[in-house]
Amino acid sequence: MTIREVSEQFGITQDTLRYYEKAGILPEISRTPGGIRDYHPEDLEWIEHVVCLRSAGMPVDSLVEYLRLSRLGDGTFPERLALLKEQRNNLAVQQKKLQDAMDRLDYKISRYQKAVETGSLSWEDPC
Repeated sequence: MTIREVSEQFGITQDTLRYYEKAGILPEISRTPGGIRDYHPEDLEWIEHVVCLRSAGMPVDSLVEYLRLSRLGDGTFPERLALLKEQRNNLAVQQKKLQDAMDRLDYKISRYQKAVETGSLSWEDPC
């Protein structure tokens, strides 16, 4: 497949694919005799993993490490598991922060809804 076809299939830009390759997130992509990238099914499987992990917020350096470990084989399952668990924990922290912000906004919204109904806001809190 060409880079354009892969870009369309995964909904990411061609520049993103080039960046992933340059950053070491993707295995080396083979090229045609004319120098055009030629993606194979195993490349597409890896790109699918990368897109999934990036959508989960995994940093580029962790993805590079994940690829390195993957290349070393099944003996690296514990290390890859640790990377995935670390990212899961990072997402849980972000989720907690977002929930706290939503709770604060919900509180302020309820205060202003009451103010709209009564025409008065009895006091204003700092947040």
